[in-house]
Amino acid sequence: MLNNQDFTANRSKYLGGSDIGAILGFSKYRSAVDVWLEKTGRIINEVDNLPVRFGSFAEEFVASEYAAQTKNVLVHSQAGVIHPQYPFMVGHIDRYVFEAVNDIDGSLFNSDGSCAASHLLECKTASPFNQSEWGELGTDEVPMSYLVQCLWYLAITNLERCDVAVLFGNSDFRIYEVHRDTELEELIITKAANFWQDHVLADTPPPAQCESDYQHLFNRVDPGKVVEADSHICELSRKLQLLNGEIKSKELEISQIKGNPPAG
Repeated sequence: MLNNQDFTANRSKYLGGSDIGAILGFSKYRSAVDVWLEKTGRIINEVDNLPVRFGSFAEEFVASEYAAQTKNVLVHSQAGVIHPQYPFMVGHIDRYVFEAVNDIDGSLFNSDGSCAASHLLECKTASPFNQSEWGELGTDEVPMSYLVQCLWYLAITNLERCDVAVLFGNSDFRIYEVHRDTELEELIITKAANFWQDHVLADTPPPAQCESDYQHLFNRVDPGKVVEADSHICELSRKLQLLNGEIKSKELEISQIKGNPPAG
């Protein structure tokens, strides 16, 4: 049975829809290590910048435009929804979609715990320069981080469809449809469960994938505590040193060429 609860107080107790893309390596802004650091309480990530504030402000407009174009009825709830089988899976849905006002009986969930909505809606804003990351409107060709987020919410609510409404700049509004894919859903849940068990609960960081991951991990090592690097880390460190040496050599060569241009 689905539980409709407020999980906003402590995001470290669950994985949300915005986390799964990072865990799977699809996010441009966060990595699995970032998620692990947040969920284990090593960092508190309270992002408050202009793009984030604008996205929150624009969500209402995107939702109202979607309602105007589709004639559907939207319901907003800030409460989180927990998966009936996996308590670490939580979703905060932008909007619940009903096809008519008469379909709403005062509750988002039926007496058996099932979601009463027809489908879900995710509201997005994007730069016009990122339009190439999106496909034809009406399809499910959305950025992978958004696709897995929608599949995450569909798994939790047991619904079959999640629309994605996106506003590019202030002139291009599109609606995409993501339908449930149980095979991909099972893979996502398996990856998430492994991450939760093997890394969050076990308090063991996932493999670093980029330089910032290594910086975050090593900057938080206790003073005086020795960490033995495995063969993979040693090999990456060796490659990094070689690349840094090549970069310095090329920079010196460029500097010499600029300072001593060839005679005409």
